[in-house]
Amino acid sequence: MDHRPDHGQANRAGDHAQPLSLNRLAFTATLHCLSGCAIGEVLGMVLGTALGWSNTQTIVAAVILAFVFGYALTMLPLVRSGMAFGSVLKLAFAADTVSITIMEIVDNLVMVVIPGAMDAGLDRLLFWASLAGALVIAGVAAFPVNRWLIARGRGHAVVHAHHGH
Repeated sequence: MDHRPDHGQANRAGDHAQPLSLNRLAFTATLHCLSGCAIGEVLGMVLGTALGWSNTQTIVAAVILAFVFGYALTMLPLVRSGMAFGSVLKLAFAADTVSITIMEIVDNLVMVVIPGAMDAGLDRLLFWASLAGALVIAGVAAFPVNRWLIARGRGHAVVHAHHGH
């Protein structure tokens, strides 16, 4: 099966196909993936910080939750469309694993290297600014990889091939 994207998308205002550039498709895929990562990452960092966990425990929780939420955001519309759960799970793994992995490595590395960021309390601007900056940098790092994957029919191109089913 050819999973290369056709870079077209139905126009919601009409039935005319609007070409979607590779850069725009990669950007939306990265933003989608980043949304799931951010939910899990923020939740993990907040839990670890609030509960006084070590940096390692906090990062492990954040990474696990980022993968859970990243995959869940990809899977939900596919499951709702009637696809079998096993097929949806395989698609989510194919679409998001590389992107989430890059984002998690980058954002956690940024959090660790910013002095005091991991030890700042939830009421501190340092914590929130560091986390926001780390997530933006992670998204920037993942974009070219997502673009490369989509151009080769991998990553989110696989999921886009199944939209509407």
